Amino acid sequence: MPLPDPFPLYGPAYKRDPYPLYERMRAAGPIHRVLFPSGVTAWLVTGHAAAQRTLADPRLGKNHALGNDRWREHASIMPEPQHSELQVHLLHQDPPKHTAMRRYVTDAFAPRRVEELRPRFQEMADALVDAMTADTGSETDTVDLVRCFAARFPFQVLAEVIGLPPHLAARFRREWGKVVAPVGPQDPGRPAYEALLRGLQGYIAEVVAEKRAEPGDDLLSRLVTARDEGELTREELDSMVFQLLVAGQEPVTNQITTALVALMRQPRREAVLERLRAEPELMPNAVEELLRLDSAFELTTWRFLAEDADLHGTRVPAGDSVIVSLCAANRDPERFPDPDTLDLDRAQGPHLAFGHGIHFCPGAVLARIELQVALATLIHRLPGLRLAVPDEDLPWVPAVLGRGVSELPVAFDRAVCPRPRG
Repeated sequence: MPLPDPFPLYGPAYKRDPYPLYERMRAAGPIHRVLFPSGVTAWLVTGHAAAQRTLADPRLGKNHALGNDRWREHASIMPEPQHSELQVHLLHQDPPKHTAMRRYVTDAFAPRRVEELRPRFQEMADALVDAMTADTGSETDTVDLVRCFAARFPFQVLAEVIGLPPHLAARFRREWGKVVAPVGPQDPGRPAYEALLRGLQGYIAEVVAEKRAEPGDDLLSRLVTARDEGELTREELDSMVFQLLVAGQEPVTNQITTALVALMRQPRREAVLERLRAEPELMPNAVEELLRLDSAFELTTWRFLAEDADLHGTRVPAGDSVIVSLCAANRDPERFPDPDTLDLDRAQGPHLAFGHGIHFCPGAVLARIELQVALATLIHRLPGLRLAVPDEDLPWVPAVLGRGVSELPVAFDRAVCPRPRG
């Protein structure tokens, strides 16, 4: 029996609003063939219950070695040697290696530790707003919140948490973060992509050398020590630093933008924002609802079956890529009533914005605090916050797995000073 034609997961209309397609797919069943721009045909899981089961399914591995030749022929993965040297991090490991490597990062992102840093994060956020509004003097001002805030705040926070020295943090190029969205082997942009990879690899080497020469009580130093004591290979060390630097900040940048767009799309936008200003205790729940409504982690990375097997009633060949749509799962009406509506009072169940199972995002607590601080600061200090361009003109990032806008032009009334901090 021939397989059905795959659903294409690309194009401006899809990136701007994938949810009508996800709704049709959920209604038709829990798993579907999909086509990515690289030419890879994969299997996409949509509904919430099916997504949870898939993310916890021990038959599905993350190691790229499990991928078959059909996948490898078109997959937009890093070229060699970078694939072998930068892609052996947590996201591409299975137990027991994954278990051993994950323990190095969990302490750095422990809830108590990152909560203690909240005042420092608040200082960073206020300083960025101060700089953003320092030269404005009109009654109504317009700025690009990505360039002025969302692209800068998460990296400043990350550098503080992992122990990246300020002089090295100042030299990090934001475009290096784009290497998490590889271009295919036939893509005309592949040479430029490979140049970015080489630049980032050289930067990682500098970070490792600095931490070896001047170690401290921080995550980067502990990883270098683990390598020097034989607990990590050089490739595992470089891959984990790579993962921290690029996966630890670009998704938060994108999540700040998706949350702000969702808030500014509300029919009663100013009433919603005013409520968040008046009820600061509502912000943690608001962040959870915004994560559910439009997650920056739209799709998970590849998973593979080691042998042909049934997955949600469909026979999936060994080595075919299996991907979960976190965004589709988070708008499943069987799990979240009226799922397309932003409900600040929603009694939250377990949304899947940070994944599920052993690959649940280890930086989830940090990301939540960053989002709480970022959104509260912008909403409080920029009264009248609104889009400065038509919604349809927002440039959505064409990344395969993530959601966010590359620019977010907003207008606001005259900025206000930071609120007193107790």
